[in-house]
Amino acid sequence: MLYTSTRDKSVHVSSSQAIAQGISKDGGLFVPEEIPAISADFIDSLVGLDYITRAKKVLSLYLTDFSEEEIDMCVSGAYKEGKFSSKKVAPIRKIADGGNVLELWRGPTCAFKDMALQLLPYLLTVAAKKTVADKTIVILVATSGDTGKAALEGFKDVPGTKIMVFYPEDGVSPMQKLQMTTQEGSNVCVCAINGNFDDAQSGVKAIFTNSDVAAKLAENGMMFSSANSINWGRLVPQIVYYISAYADLIENGTIKNGDEINVVVPTGNFGNILAAYYAKRMGVPVKTLVCASNANNVLTDFLKTGTYDKNRSFYATTSPSMDILISSNLERLLFHLTGADDAKITDWMNALSKDGKYSVDKEVADKIFAIFDAGFCDDKETAKTISKTYKDGYLCDTHTAVAVKVYEEYAQRTGDKTETVIASTANPYKFSAAVLKAVGDEIPEGADEFDQVKLLIDETGEPCPPQLANLKDKPVRFKAVCSKEDMTKTVYDMLGIK
Repeated sequence: MLYTSTRDKSVHVSSSQAIAQGISKDGGLFVPEEIPAISADFIDSLVGLDYITRAKKVLSLYLTDFSEEEIDMCVSGAYKEGKFSSKKVAPIRKIADGGNVLELWRGPTCAFKDMALQLLPYLLTVAAKKTVADKTIVILVATSGDTGKAALEGFKDVPGTKIMVFYPEDGVSPMQKLQMTTQEGSNVCVCAINGNFDDAQSGVKAIFTNSDVAAKLAENGMMFSSANSINWGRLVPQIVYYISAYADLIENGTIKNGDEINVVVPTGNFGNILAAYYAKRMGVPVKTLVCASNANNVLTDFLKTGTYDKNRSFYATTSPSMDILISSNLERLLFHLTGADDAKITDWMNALSKDGKYSVDKEVADKIFAIFDAGFCDDKETAKTISKTYKDGYLCDTHTAVAVKVYEEYAQRTGDKTETVIASTANPYKFSAAVLKAVGDEIPEGADEFDQVKLLIDETGEPCPPQLANLKDKPVRFKAVCSKEDMTKTVYDMLGIK
């Protein structure tokens, strides 16, 4: 299988090249030239298997220049026993009529990003040996909270790599910030920026596509790659868990093979729901993909109108990982829906960069409307949903609550009773203040993050994962803050490049 660029379909690279490079030199994202098809028999073959075996079978369809032994090494290392708090890795829990929560946060950093970022370092190490064996890979990451910690943990002390994470100074939860700024490892760096996630993301992409910066790194035996979902190696592992979830629903008797399901995903950068789209295109019987947004509802508006417009107020919400107005992975979806029209994609992305908006044509809009539904949920409704869901027997975080509320509204509006997978993206203790306010009393004045954790434990009886509770006594290693304009200089300083 070969991969091409969303902005230049004359590009043809292997999966190893796509993963090692991260982003195409033209600024486009790598996508598979063909999406592999799976049959009902293939899905049947997954029922009863463990997650590692399922992942090997699915990834081998996309990573065709990886040997069977290489895929086995990568997957077994990423999901080996003890790394995730559930033997299922990504277990399903029934929460309501037709609602099945897919818990994607059982990994070492308590966020769904672990599902991909425990695997990506293995994939990147193998890919680098095939393509750029003589260079140090510099992983550059922009994060709205969860990707940063998951990437830092995944790449910590991985030979031949360095990793740098930029996050919005006031745009992550206190627990997310602590997870990043206390990170261990000799090859890691973390820096806050004055701005929001979109500033961090656009700054990182600008550095990636700057030929002068690339030349400077090359002089020093280095090259960039990405751990954000712009990297195909970050996205492809996410396809696995939607296919696995369908097999689990068959296994537990919720559905029969061939039955349709819906999938609801809380998302800001569109990567998590795009993975579900790929699963649907491959042959998983997905009826509707429901995109759940918070108050930064640019994706909801786009999926309902066909016009993407980031010229709007930006809100810092209680679900900060979705506080995004520029959804990078949408570019991949549009490339597929236009029939690989790279010129059209380039025009739309240029318009987004120049004017902050673009509108797709009617043919593409109609395809979007046929596949996707969408809704959004503000902080007030998020808190109500956490409270209601908890009273019904399930404690969820703010992002999952957004998805649950949007699912409930979708089911009520449409009358659709199809069994539904709801992606649950983070442990509630990553956002203890917002969750505590939703289920308990007002937080006492002066209570710090760990006071709130204890109060939430006392209120709910739910245990706090030790990797979060133990942050209390860890020293803060990284305190730097820079402007968006100084990000390139900061990268040079972190790498010791003059």
